[in-house]
Amino acid sequence: MTNEHNNRVATGIPLGEAKKVLVMLHGRGADADSMSNLISEIDTERMLYIIPQATDNSWYPYRFIEKREMNEPGINSGLILIDSIVNALIKNNITRENIYLLGFSQGACLVSDYAARYPGLFGGLFALSGGLIGDEINPDHYTGDLQQTPVFFGCSDTDFHIPEQRIHESVKIYEMLNAVVTKKIYPNMGHTINPDELSVIHQIMSAKQYA
Repeated sequence: MTNEHNNRVATGIPLGEAKKVLVMLHGRGADADSMSNLISEIDTERMLYIIPQATDNSWYPYRFIEKREMNEPGINSGLILIDSIVNALIKNNITRENIYLLGFSQGACLVSDYAARYPGLFGGLFALSGGLIGDEINPDHYTGDLQQTPVFFGCSDTDFHIPEQRIHESVKIYEMLNAVVTKKIYPNMGHTINPDELSVIHQIMSAKQYA
């Protein structure tokens, strides 16, 4: 399928000099600039940030807990976009262990779905207020090895958009896929990102040595 989400923002260290790359996906109704605002909170040295922009500010049309076919071709288009970015980075000598994926809300659903369906080693995956996509989660649909990739799921227990149970289901899948998972459920936080989540992300990224 043709990828419709083509616009992206790149900031930080140029690709030829970067040792680590963080791919950041925004939520529904937001844009790449909204993710750029997080950079100062999680900044690490020698980092390139790639922030794709969804067409019409949405990766797919309906809630992520609807049947997948209702949100196609948007889901597939987003997965293809992420995969094209990851493959382009590898071709430019960025090792997989220095590629990180981060998303908020709809973007978190998309990056978590991508890594679970195309598993392999990553520097880290950070799903903020989001989880695996679909009306139900069947473990038989996920196979592969994330090779001890550090994964963080952070969400509120009262998020109208994200049922808490879906976070727990997503964590089980990621543990099954051999990820090292950190899960934090925040009381009454709502649908947002808090400083503790950004601190966890910074710690995971700072702990990984450059390859």
